[in-house]
Amino acid sequence: MWDQLADLYATYQSTIAFIGINSLLALSVYTTLSCGQLALGNAGFSAIGAYAAALLTMQAHWPFPLAILAAVAVPAVVAVPLGLPVLRIRGIFLAIATIGFGEVVRLGLVNWDYVNGAQGIVAIPQKTELWMIYLAVAAALFVLARLRGSKWGFALEAIREDEPAARTMGIATTRYKLAMLVLGAALAGLAGGFEAHFTFMVAPNGFGFGRVVDMLVYAVVGGSQIYWGPVVGAAFLTLLPEILREVAPLVGIEPGPLRLLVNGLVLLAVILFLPNGMVSLPRRIAEWRAARVAARSAA
Repeated sequence: MWDQLADLYATYQSTIAFIGINSLLALSVYTTLSCGQLALGNAGFSAIGAYAAALLTMQAHWPFPLAILAAVAVPAVVAVPLGLPVLRIRGIFLAIATIGFGEVVRLGLVNWDYVNGAQGIVAIPQKTELWMIYLAVAAALFVLARLRGSKWGFALEAIREDEPAARTMGIATTRYKLAMLVLGAALAGLAGGFEAHFTFMVAPNGFGFGRVVDMLVYAVVGGSQIYWGPVVGAAFLTLLPEILREVAPLVGIEPGPLRLLVNGLVLLAVILFLPNGMVSLPRRIAEWRAARVAARSAA
């Protein structure tokens, strides 16, 4: 049995690792959503963290723990001058501005010869281990859980529900929003540093607009109203391609098109029937059952 478990672990080690990495990316989006801000510059922050860690490991010969700390710190520092102006706008304009930041980072890396341009950095030492990734996810969840129900958490909720009213009540809205943007940037940079040292390489095209959409979908599908919802969404959507790879030959469809179809159907179903994400599914099932019982009793 242990040999079978070892073989199973070896087969799905990459998937298990990316569940954790994608969970960190989803949580990085959740941090700003928790205060009502649709900031989508996380792919840029992740790229900064990935490249910073890779360069420090390979060029400066830093120990891996210090390189990972830099992957956290550098995007967090970059988020401060970015956040001060862009967090004064809201909604779709904030999303566009932060997507633009991510594209600036990506195009800058594409045209930077020192990091090999569009081809990226290869032969990065594989230093990331699964326990490191999941320790980071657990730490992030612990911090977000501590915020929930605290004075800080109530302030974030007030900003999300009605920012002008929160400002009238004396809440320093810009400070809170900037803090959550910095926290999200740190988590995205951490995910980037782990990914670079797990996949042996890092390239600019891995941090394009499609990656931004993936991060947002993880948070929305899982549930952006509670801190552990994005982790559920990341786990489900990371496992889904593996499941479809096994199912696709049975129905005579290529895995790629089937994945796109199923992803779209899942997102549509969540938006229509589970607006609070997959984490609300047990409660919705209980409500449906109660409604059916009530209807039968009335009949």
